Amino acid sequence: MDWKIELVAIPVTDVDRAKAFYVDQVGFHADHDHKVHEGLRFVQLTPPGSACSIVLGTGVTEMAPGSQQGVQVVVSDVAAARQHLLDHGVAVSGVDEQPWGLFVRFTDPDGNGWVLQQIPGRG
Repeated sequence: MDWKIELVAIPVTDVDRAKAFYVDQVGFHADHDHKVHEGLRFVQLTPPGSACSIVLGTGVTEMAPGSQQGVQVVVSDVAAARQHLLDHGVAVSGVDEQPWGLFVRFTDPDGNGWVLQQIPGRG
């Protein structure tokens, strides 16, 4: 039996600002933005090529904004991904080279932390 992670909640203070950051600056695809009722807005965004999406919104998580740390995204070229983020105004770390991969870190406007990884031998 397969167990597939398909949705990760990202706690934010301003849904529209976060959606703009992830779509316009990071490059995620906006799948859904639906206000179910006054206390529930569901915004689903997906990284290019990913089978797993993130959800932002009102009433979707009890986590404090900025508390989601270390969500890891695998990319084929971490230098190109880093340059894309820089070109779109995202503050990113330098490339951290480890025996198990190359890593770049960035945060969203609320401080939620992301890690991009290029796995050795994959290209």
